[in-house]
Amino acid sequence: MFLNKIEYFTVKDIMSREFDFIDENATINEAILAMSKINAGDIFIKGEGGIPKGIVTLNDVVNIIRDDSCENIKEKFLLKNISDIPKDLIVIDMAESAIKARNIMKERSIGRLPVINEGKMVGVVRTIDILNKVYSKIDETKEAYEFVFDNLHEAVCVVDKEGIISLWGGRAEKLYGVSKEEAVGKKLKELFPKALLLDVLKTGKAAENAIHSPRENTYINISAMPLIVKEKLIGAVSTDRDISEVMNLSMELELTKEKLDYLQTEVSRMNEDKFSFGNILGKSLIMKNTVDIAAQVAATTSSVLISGESGTGKEVFARAIHQASGRSGPFVAINCSAIPDNLFESEMFGYEGGAFTGALSKGKVGKVELANKGTIFLDEIGDMPLYMQAKLLRVLQERQVSRVGGEKAVDVDIRVISATHRNLKDMVRTGAFREDLYYRLNVVNLKLPSLNERSEDIPMFVKYFMEDFCSENHINLPNIRPEVYQKLMGYEWPGNIRELKNTVEHLVVFSKNGEVTMESLPPHLLSRVKSIVKSESYDLQERVKSIEIETIHKAMELSGGNKLKAAKVLNIPRSTLYYKIKFYDLVEYM
Repeated sequence: MFLNKIEYFTVKDIMSREFDFIDENATINEAILAMSKINAGDIFIKGEGGIPKGIVTLNDVVNIIRDDSCENIKEKFLLKNISDIPKDLIVIDMAESAIKARNIMKERSIGRLPVINEGKMVGVVRTIDILNKVYSKIDETKEAYEFVFDNLHEAVCVVDKEGIISLWGGRAEKLYGVSKEEAVGKKLKELFPKALLLDVLKTGKAAENAIHSPRENTYINISAMPLIVKEKLIGAVSTDRDISEVMNLSMELELTKEKLDYLQTEVSRMNEDKFSFGNILGKSLIMKNTVDIAAQVAATTSSVLISGESGTGKEVFARAIHQASGRSGPFVAINCSAIPDNLFESEMFGYEGGAFTGALSKGKVGKVELANKGTIFLDEIGDMPLYMQAKLLRVLQERQVSRVGGEKAVDVDIRVISATHRNLKDMVRTGAFREDLYYRLNVVNLKLPSLNERSEDIPMFVKYFMEDFCSENHINLPNIRPEVYQKLMGYEWPGNIRELKNTVEHLVVFSKNGEVTMESLPPHLLSRVKSIVKSESYDLQERVKSIEIETIHKAMELSGGNKLKAAKVLNIPRSTLYYKIKFYDLVEYM
């Protein structure tokens, strides 16, 4: 491992303080006895000022014994003086590096090196001491490092240049569920094939604040850097911080923010459009019956399928049902005909970060999850792809939704209101719509009448749309000629209320001198009106009704809207005028 390096230490770190001196006149036998007392293989010859002048080693003794010039061993031990042993002595300062001591001993082929400090011998560096002391220091250092690393908030991992784990902090054990025994000595790639440290080893470039998720609902912030010594890559180190709590809280806040933004938009729309049964326009009998049915079903959790022609106000009814239901969650509308097939699932159910190309890194909440505790409105449900019909049915059955790319299912409590202008029964017969989904959505069927079926409500809509448009655009409210009302009520309105609203705006824009006349009508509607005029009705009651309505309009215009004056012009009691205004539902005069 890269930690096992002598250059990290000084001579003081590795020297031994076990040494002794002997007089230069001592014999070999006395030197051996002195060595045995300190259990050493050497003894230093005392010099002046605390600096040794020589050294006697066991190797020297062995060499003397092997010398044939002496007649017997006894003479060699008793008579041989240590001063007769020539020995060059090299010393080193205590503050020098351990590597320098090792190099001197290697170059001079010596096994001992006296250590000097302030002119005195304070220790000795022996070959065996270098090994023992270095490994001892490394063990102490590693223990200190490991204690620090185990108590850091970050998980620390160190690998050598081969990618083998040499240090695995205690926090890493808790974070990844891998013990030191399982990690140290193993290749990082075997445990974590996509570890950021592997990229750092490969590129030699540091990485900071990278976020990844090793396990579900676990998020890690990693910083990693290469370890370079003398311009050589010797390994890499990473610090990993568990930010799961922060990320999960962030996602909860993001979801809350999305819901809040959506609710603010919805509240703004509801305040603007005043979605409630009390504000649904229409006094016709068919409309009153439809509102009564919708109000009755609103208090339940039953699924509602709203059918009707385009422009009959299906979303208006859906919002009114939601508002009357008392559900605490939001009203979330999805136009099934406006979503591309490849985005349907992610739009409906949401997705996890990085689930597909182009996905937001933080992921996105789906419309179904957003509608929790509230109502989801599936407009133009007949345009939903078959594969999504199956997925939607599963969500409605299990009351759970899973995001794209995610494994965790989220419980949802939603009320489903769907709408279509298609004949879903025919689609079921042809296989274009799932039968099981149809019956789940069609618990209550609410059919909205076309505007052609409730023509008596047209004056009320005209007045409402005109006032709204004039107020928004700061335009004075113009008067409408009676014949215009008559012609509007005679039109078939294939676009229903939506078309009527656009037509009213056209009438206001092209009014002249504060009055809407026949010339203000859109060309396509005017041509249709002309064809209607050609086919005159000879029904006496209808002719009388038409004449009375037109005469009342003219009288009201002449009197400036004063009913008492108008009644005098018409030569009828004022009470009769009130009755006829109510009878003919002339809302502009009520």
